[in-house]
Amino acid sequence: MTLRTAPTALLACLALVAGPAASAQDEGWTWLFKDGSLDQWAIPEGDNGHWKVETVDGGPVIDYDARSEASGDKNLVTREEFGNFVLEFEWRIKETPFTNPNVPYVLPDGTHARGVDGEPLKLALPDSDSGVYVRGSSKSQVNIWCWPIGSGEVYGYRMDASLPTEVRSGVTPRTQADKPVGEWNAFRITMEGDRLTVVLNDVTVIEDAQLPGIPERGNLQLQHHGGYRDGKYTGPPSLVQFRNIRIKPMD
Repeated sequence: MTLRTAPTALLACLALVAGPAASAQDEGWTWLFKDGSLDQWAIPEGDNGHWKVETVDGGPVIDYDARSEASGDKNLVTREEFGNFVLEFEWRIKETPFTNPNVPYVLPDGTHARGVDGEPLKLALPDSDSGVYVRGSSKSQVNIWCWPIGSGEVYGYRMDASLPTEVRSGVTPRTQADKPVGEWNAFRITMEGDRLTVVLNDVTVIEDAQLPGIPERGNLQLQHHGGYRDGKYTGPPSLVQFRNIRIKPMD
């Protein structure tokens, strides 16, 4: 009896020692951030420590305060480029000290609702703003923010009036699946060809949306947003944290 059960117990112990990172590699996944290292990422030159690693809830997170001092691009960028992939990560908005006076009421077709005066409706709401660029393109950013439309939309395509209605409505979230500010959210983003699917907290908010003209390959970028001057934020800031970032290339 002991001889039969020992191998099973040994395998269980080895699995515990190996941990989730080994399992992820075995399944074709690559960790872009898990154990506190930013080796997979290029920090913008002159950032001066605003993109950093902190410990939250007992584990490492990428923390950003929206105050990068880089003179050029301020996004955090992967060193590797990707084509077709599945990307999974957790994110949360830390706080919303800025009130955005220009939040639109977005309709299911991606256009903005208008008031009785014929002008687009604008809402003043607490707002922080970030996202992830897929294949290195700002136009194909999957948004993270506080808009009633919910996170996961692709603003660059939705706002392109030259595109067909089916494209603009396709990148408009079906529902708002965000958790309250301060809580962790989970993204699963699938990019295959020019088609995008976004699952937020186990809810499919974007399904097989077409992104015409998206590059075939490119890096991932965690977005900087907003400005800071005279002790105040001048736009919706990227007061965000990220953790457990992994990718499965499908090329």
